[in-house]
Amino acid sequence: MLTPLDFFADLTNPQLTFLPKALVVSMLAALVCAVVGTHVVLRGMTFIGDAVAHAVFPGIAVAFVLQGSFLVGGIVAGVITAILIAVFGNHHRLRSDAVIGVFFVAAFALGIVVMSRAPGYGGSLSSFLFGAITGIEDSALVTSAVFTAIVLALLVILHRDLVVVGMDRGYAAALGLPVMLLDIALSVLVTLAVVMSIHTIGNVLVLALLVTPAASARMLTDRIVPMMACAAGIGMGSALLGVYFSWSLDLPTGGTIVLVATAIFVLSWALSPRHGVLRNKRRGQLDDGAEGTELEAVGA
Repeated sequence: MLTPLDFFADLTNPQLTFLPKALVVSMLAALVCAVVGTHVVLRGMTFIGDAVAHAVFPGIAVAFVLQGSFLVGGIVAGVITAILIAVFGNHHRLRSDAVIGVFFVAAFALGIVVMSRAPGYGGSLSSFLFGAITGIEDSALVTSAVFTAIVLALLVILHRDLVVVGMDRGYAAALGLPVMLLDIALSVLVTLAVVMSIHTIGNVLVLALLVTPAASARMLTDRIVPMMACAAGIGMGSALLGVYFSWSLDLPTGGTIVLVATAIFVLSWALSPRHGVLRNKRRGQLDDGAEGTELEAVGA
């Protein structure tokens, strides 16, 4: 296994230019996914995050066939599907999860059909589903940085309104907030995060970057802004360690990043100073001990 110094040497090796690009793109994607994922976790929208990952696929497939921008194609597909969900989801006979299931699975199926029309689509389909660090171009760095800035700026602008809608939709509507438009805006932000992650972690595993760092941060803090910052740190740290381990041990990058993030979640679940399982168990033992001492004192 490579030492950290050897890994740093490979990062600066001019013959391995794809490695630092993969690291930077992975960390930017992890940053965006973690911050957006805070809203996903707090709202209980995990299914929607998974569905958005499916929804962007037809746009990416069309962009591949037409040799256009994957990012633009994915965003267009995600926005169209989010609007369809918002429109059809207002029908009183249909639950929103049913509508989501119909459209997002249909979108993924459409992507597979479109992709099949391109020659040699098998390898490209595999890279979209599971990621590929060797195929990152220089333009992907600039694009990822630009969209990272855009997503973070939009989250800052819409932060208060998104939080209010997430806490109480009825109260948000009473305040005059455009609840449906804010739902669509959040879906668009999730779409941007998903498309940014396609290169390194792939479509199948991208849900982990949206949910796992935010879930870990949820165990560590009760406040939204610190939770976002903590999730961002966990996500970027997972990307860094994941790329390091995958390069050192010749493992799939996306899967390794997810496993590192999952390990951090398990540690947070068990060892969190305030909400960890072991902490609560020890606190319960102390309470039981104190209760027993009181009973003995009463008996005496």
